[in-house]
Amino acid sequence: MYVKKNLSVADLSGADPYKLATGLIVPRPIGWVGTISAAGVPNLAPYSFFNAVSGSPPMFVFSAGRGARKDTLANVREVGEFTLNIVTVEVADAMNASSASFEADVDEFKAVGVTAVPSKGIRPPMVGECKANIECIVTDIIDIGHPEQGNGLVIGEATEFHIDESLLDGTRIDQAALAAVGRHVGNSYSHATDLFDLTRPD
Repeated sequence: MYVKKNLSVADLSGADPYKLATGLIVPRPIGWVGTISAAGVPNLAPYSFFNAVSGSPPMFVFSAGRGARKDTLANVREVGEFTLNIVTVEVADAMNASSASFEADVDEFKAVGVTAVPSKGIRPPMVGECKANIECIVTDIIDIGHPEQGNGLVIGEATEFHIDESLLDGTRIDQAALAAVGRHVGNSYSHATDLFDLTRPD
């Protein structure tokens, strides 16, 4: 048995609850979210509060803070569309650079040196250097957490997948070839390439 320390959330302060949550729920997939403002300014930012939540139809969520970083959340509220750009080692540096605070009138695709490729059916662009991209339509935005420092939970439905052909076997994705990157805590990331199999029970 483990000797465990009990930490009541009511007794924690500042960023301590965040540190515990992000230190334990690992690795987290990274939603590299492309949006565009109503004025037409592209925006690109990574979110590790991100996941797939439905397969039919394919739906995804990411949680954007309502605090200092507001561009992504403002854009999805105004335009109602976003792209998901799958983070692999080839684009990890650019993804990290896009987490900086930029002014709202800055095109972050240009700022971090990636190619803004037009989407097929929505206005926000995709990252051309990514092996895979997903176009999404916003279906709901739910405000959660603290009224000021909480988050906006953005729910989107996929309308188009764009996937490098070398990754595909029908509609199955070669996980080793994808080599996605996961988010841990602080400056730590991991490669999703240390795979093992477990046969599901009947």
